[in-house]
Amino acid sequence: MSHETLSEVVRATAARFDIPGVAVGVWADGREAFACQGVTSIDNPLPVDPGTLFVLGSISKSCTATALMRLVASGQVELDAPVRRYVPELVLADEQVAAEITVLNLLNHTAGLDWRIIADTGDGDDALAGYVERLAGLKLIAPPNSRASYSQAGYNLLGRVIEKVTGQTYEQAVATLLLEPVGMEQSRYTPADAMLRRFAVGHNAGEDGALAVVRQWKDTRANNPGGGLVSSVADQLRWARFHLDGSRTASGEQLLPAELLRQMQQPTVELRASTLGDAIGLCWFLRDVDGVRTVGHGGSANGQFAELLMVPERDFAVVVLSNAGPDGIPFNQEIVRWALESYLGVADRDPVSLPYDEEQARQIVGDYENDAMSLVIASDGTALTLEVMIKPEIRAASDTELPADYPPFDLGLLPGDTDEYIVTSGALKGQRGYCTRDTAGTVTGVDLAGRLFKRAPAASD
Repeated sequence: MSHETLSEVVRATAARFDIPGVAVGVWADGREAFACQGVTSIDNPLPVDPGTLFVLGSISKSCTATALMRLVASGQVELDAPVRRYVPELVLADEQVAAEITVLNLLNHTAGLDWRIIADTGDGDDALAGYVERLAGLKLIAPPNSRASYSQAGYNLLGRVIEKVTGQTYEQAVATLLLEPVGMEQSRYTPADAMLRRFAVGHNAGEDGALAVVRQWKDTRANNPGGGLVSSVADQLRWARFHLDGSRTASGEQLLPAELLRQMQQPTVELRASTLGDAIGLCWFLRDVDGVRTVGHGGSANGQFAELLMVPERDFAVVVLSNAGPDGIPFNQEIVRWALESYLGVADRDPVSLPYDEEQARQIVGDYENDAMSLVIASDGTALTLEVMIKPEIRAASDTELPADYPPFDLGLLPGDTDEYIVTSGALKGQRGYCTRDTAGTVTGVDLAGRLFKRAPAASD
């Protein structure tokens, strides 16, 4: 594959999706290749290059998990230990759950914690401590170890574990444990550090479809462990190579024992009907695509989106960063799929949904919710649609600009007696999920993107 071909595909795809700025990196056949296109901002444009900083969103979790594993390797943390061994002040809505959840439960999203809490606890060094105090108000969606459900709150709690064990702030600890030895010199957590380098800003489409710069560049400091790293495509490709090369730095130092690195890439809990993967390792999502195992993670911020995917058995990695919503999501996914097929001959195809069935539609139609978002499945008698919205009370309570809700997506049910579905249009095209039923057969919840949305109570309840 020539660099010219990569650049041409990235340029054409970015233009088709109307993304102001993108950065793509590929590691294949022992060589790096980069393709950067467009500008950092439509208001104050600078060319995107391999060193341009993007907000990574949840790819940040891979740094939190790997830093934690360095503490495991040194004997300072045990995976099966209760979280309260390290954060004794932890209080949750259920005392038994607070006492039982382990470090491993947080790493692989099996703690039973809801997605996140919306709370700005400031920019001081006590931000994570303040966040943990707020966890008493977080909903618990399932008993520990009973199922996987993606939790931002869980990873922010892991950040507090790191602080308590190291005696440093989360950001200082990750820099010491990972960023500095790995050589990720362009990766930062604070706006004050990032503004000294070239950085991309997010863009969101308004009601008229026109893109505008978003005014909230990144989330609060307390969300750094779960989604606050700011990094470049060059640093992220270096990060991928670190995990492909047995946790060796550029100087040859091995930061993690080989068995712990392998453990991060081995299944710990299966996922059902999830675009994220077939299973979760220790942070990483694991997915078999056309006969090969992929290891990766995605991320979304306000108008910025990121994908990192590795194929360890083929010593391959691809990183895609983009700065516009909602179409940054399908842009990233299309480039990842193109890279897999073009470099490795690995084809990633969506399953085909069934024709509309009135009885199946009747059972799934309804309103669902988690702590921050609402999900509506509706039918017009000929087709199903799915709408995902930020709750009005969350918008009203937010001091910052939040992205607009997407228009409804087309939804199709998948073959077999599975209660599984796939989104067939729009920015979430290809996203898969499934319905949960109670013992009477009534649909009580819907999973989307690894998150559980429970059926909302009726207005009269």
